Amino acid sequence: MHELALIQGVLDSVAKAAQKNDIERISKIKLVVGQMTAALPHALRFCFEVEKEGNPLLEGAELEIAEEEIVARCMDCGREFHVVELIFRCPDCHSGGVTVIKGRELYIDYIEGE
Repeated sequence: MHELALIQGVLDSVAKAAQKNDIERISKIKLVVGQMTAALPHALRFCFEVEKEGNPLLEGAELEIAEEEIVARCMDCGREFHVVELIFRCPDCHSGGVTVIKGRELYIDYIEGE
């Protein structure tokens, strides 16, 4: 389960940001997670709940996850399209020459705290 390692990395970054900005308690963390990361939102939430237990900085904190769909661009005709069922083929010209332009994201969008 790589979600545990991901959440631990997120919480390390959040703790550093909190310390740097004199934040004593985090109330919300928003993550952006692309579908190509293979990070499962329900597993991320579970790991977050486990990791925040007993951590005064995260007492009462919530994790919000924004999932980003996979978007590709055809290198032949230029069309941008949502990738459905992991089929990386242009729906217009049927070319397999596509590049992924969205869906690999994994970052902290923001944190809220006091």
